[in-house]
Amino acid sequence: MSGRQIWIPISVALFIACSGTQPVATTPATPDDRAVLAQHAVDAVLWQHTSSEARMAFLQAYELAALKLEANLARHAERRAAGLVRTPAVIVDVDETVLDNSLYEVERIAMHTTYDSASWAAWVLRQEAVAIPGALEFLQLAERRGCTIFYLTNRSQAECKATVYNLRAKGFPMADEDHVWCMEASGSDKTARRARVASSYDIVLLVGDQLRDFDERFKDRNADYGRELVSAYADTLQRYFVLLPNPMYGTWRDHLSGKGTDAEKAARIRLFFSEFQH
Repeated sequence: MSGRQIWIPISVALFIACSGTQPVATTPATPDDRAVLAQHAVDAVLWQHTSSEARMAFLQAYELAALKLEANLARHAERRAAGLVRTPAVIVDVDETVLDNSLYEVERIAMHTTYDSASWAAWVLRQEAVAIPGALEFLQLAERRGCTIFYLTNRSQAECKATVYNLRAKGFPMADEDHVWCMEASGSDKTARRARVASSYDIVLLVGDQLRDFDERFKDRNADYGRELVSAYADTLQRYFVLLPNPMYGTWRDHLSGKGTDAEKAARIRLFFSEFQH
């Protein structure tokens, strides 16, 4: 995760007090690389979990989604009059798009650690993720307007049933095995799943917290951190995609930290900042 590269124990203490999470008994005097990476995430997680600004940003994004949906449904009606008979569909991501997992991140930081698959699986099974502000109301609108809703998530197949239950418990429409599509053997690329929707439906809008939720080509961040692709696809993005903020994790961070051990990731982050030293 991005953020400060220096370990500052008092900021973690303040963070725990703000979040309401019980502090751990001791703070390590010499943190390991995982603890350093956890510290990088503090401001991002604080913003996502506690700020009124985050709530406003989410509500604003879904207000925009509603406007785009209506405009695209009007175009769909024109095509339908010309012979198109397919049902309109809305595709949404799950994590940090319709479900807020920032409490998981809070708990990780409070333990001076970061994401790992075992703790994430345990979190999913708890089914305690809450709805992102505005998401439920938007998808209820989409259902009323005759859209079929698909939830495309990179949660694992083993986590899919709990994901359906979590979505259903929060009132999300069409939250069932037919409409919640978890990660497949091909990996995190959602291209094939989007294509399956497009083969039977007219996709009128996509919503996600990563540009890859629109097109896998946005995984490439080598040219100006991917900004050139944003410019290249500006018209299509403007019409068919709504992006929600997620400062906690994503392709943007993975591009900077890379893969490998925590020590290697922390070293790459330090190298990034060292380039600005004079």
